[in-house]
Amino acid sequence: MKVGIRCDAGIGTGAGHLIRCVALAEELVRRDVPVVFLGEINGPDWIGAELEARVLPLMPAAARPGPLAAQARALGLDVLVIDSYETDPACADAVRRAGTAVLAIVDGDHRGQQADVYLDQNLGAEQASFEMPAGSLRLAGADFVLLRDCVRRLRPDGPPQHGGGVPRILCFLGGTDAADAAPAVMGLAAATGVPFTATVVAARATTARALAAIELSPGQSLVPVAPTGRIAELASGADLAICASGSSVWELMCLGVPAALVHVADNQLIGYQAAVSRGLAAGLGHPARLTGAAAGAAVETLQRLLTDPGERMAIAARGHAFIDGRGRERVCDALLDAVQLRPV
Repeated sequence: MKVGIRCDAGIGTGAGHLIRCVALAEELVRRDVPVVFLGEINGPDWIGAELEARVLPLMPAAARPGPLAAQARALGLDVLVIDSYETDPACADAVRRAGTAVLAIVDGDHRGQQADVYLDQNLGAEQASFEMPAGSLRLAGADFVLLRDCVRRLRPDGPPQHGGGVPRILCFLGGTDAADAAPAVMGLAAATGVPFTATVVAARATTARALAAIELSPGQSLVPVAPTGRIAELASGADLAICASGSSVWELMCLGVPAALVHVADNQLIGYQAAVSRGLAAGLGHPARLTGAAAGAAVETLQRLLTDPGERMAIAARGHAFIDGRGRERVCDALLDAVQLRPV
């Protein structure tokens, strides 16, 4: 058995696709299944280090359906995982027709891809449906969330206690903060007037300068840090995370860290609404639209979270119970069973 993973990461595409695929790769390697990544990484150094640290090879991917199918055959792949919004949807069908099984990781819209297994780890995905090829399998919902070893190792037996004292904030708006939303969000936190210490991931020098220009109230402090792969470590020491409604939300829930979410991309809105409506996180809205009454409501939400440890603990407990960290094991079990049963 050999598995290829087709995904990209960088300033424009973000790091979420790669991070969840790394989690899947860790589980496959743990089961002695070789993995090779096909794609392009052009972002900060820490993104490429996710593969280098795990000795996971990366090579360019063929762009068109026929050449990608030929590449999969030449590499001897039994399965090709496709986690990309940019890859031509016809690639999945071409790869399958050439004899390599396909796992398509999707976020709501499967883009017409023809796959043997579909994975949608988003909240509420269980209720959605679409036409699939005969014999295909669909894995949907938070039971199949893919989390890396660095998160699973830090998961506490129970949700951490978020007591008194000055709250510690971690602000992390995606692997590259493609929307450059950190200054706007931290401006809202500063407007609460509540003391806090904040660590803010600043993807650009301009972001760090904008953060430095925020007028802080007495007792508030803010330290920008460069993008890093150590988000799980930083989060485990936080009383509140302010983050985008992407893959990092699952990590926070698994770690028992309460989150206040923003949605910075259209494909994040469904997950954002589902998490907030279930009480698994608090909602702030879209950073670019937080003006007037919307900004006031977001400031009130942050003020409440910063001054009420009980509310933070309740959110943390619900998230910790909801995500058990074993989703990747369930995905691998289902994938390997499906591939073994696939007709040649």
